Amino acid sequence: MKRQLILEDGTTFIGNGFGSETEMIGEVVFNTGMTGYQEILSDPSYCGQIVTLTYPLIGNYGINRDDFESITPAVRGLIVKEAADFPSNWRSEYTLDEYLKMKKIPGLAGIDTRKLTRIIRQYGTLKGAICSIEVDAESVIQSLKSKTLPTNQVWEVSTKNPYPSPGRGKRIVLVDFGMKHGILRELNQRDCDVIVVPYNTTAEEILQLSPDGIMLSNGPGDPKDVPEAIEMLKGILGKVPLFGICLGHQLFALACRANTVKMKFGHRGSNHPVRDLATGKIAITSQNHGYTVEEESIVNTRLKVTHIALNDGTIEGLKHLDYPAFTVQYHPEASPGPEDANNLFEQFMHLIETAKQEV
Repeated sequence: MKRQLILEDGTTFIGNGFGSETEMIGEVVFNTGMTGYQEILSDPSYCGQIVTLTYPLIGNYGINRDDFESITPAVRGLIVKEAADFPSNWRSEYTLDEYLKMKKIPGLAGIDTRKLTRIIRQYGTLKGAICSIEVDAESVIQSLKSKTLPTNQVWEVSTKNPYPSPGRGKRIVLVDFGMKHGILRELNQRDCDVIVVPYNTTAEEILQLSPDGIMLSNGPGDPKDVPEAIEMLKGILGKVPLFGICLGHQLFALACRANTVKMKFGHRGSNHPVRDLATGKIAITSQNHGYTVEEESIVNTRLKVTHIALNDGTIEGLKHLDYPAFTVQYHPEASPGPEDANNLFEQFMHLIETAKQEV
């Protein structure tokens, strides 16, 4: 079954369709990970995006019950060079094609993913449509040029109601902006008593839960589209120890009067080197973001840069000089990717203990 990808700049790729026959529009991005396609598909941070995987063969170990990062995927489409028809792995329960059909996600295989990646690297992320071969490409191009993509991705993927993940240790309020399950797993492994709350929970409502610490999750889209969270953070800073990841890192920066900007094509992959400026140690990290904290905007804040990306020098970590709060742009929970930065969860636990002793 032939299917095509049409980009807003007029470029068209014709390949073989798999997965759902649904036609879908989204922001076309690329991920450089060699494995981890199941976690990528179920990562809420890809809400509204069509993901191109640069590794040439995808689906060879199938889909299993254990590696999901959310129950309902929010990705708009998947593009690969080759999709494996017959996976081989003892945990495999479905093929990639079967899973995409179940979740109504269109797939496109057999196109030149290197060419597509180079277009994105040269011109930045573009709007695109996965659609039938029969549609008129010119009309789709005009529609893409005039279309404004949604900005309510966090609302779409965040939990609508608070819920507990009980433990007997530290009480952590985890603000869900599009939380990967890996973050919750790391807190559960440390016996934390976790309460997951929606993105628009107020500072007052969070403080009423008597947290020992506050965790800000990852999530999709532009952090400036979540003003409720920025206001919440202004009301919490300095009152409870805080640790933020990815979108949580960007929201923390905005709440502290720094600025965020959109990147040309972002960081998406599981092999991004990051340097800890305090120790000089380099961690290989998992990343998925299209926005970054603007370096110049840090100058007039009480923030200190703690980590930088070695590939392009962008900010990868911050801490507050007056309050017990720190954040990172990358994913210490990995899922998928290396676990070099997993110790940041222990740092968070230590920060909570230190804050208690100082009261």
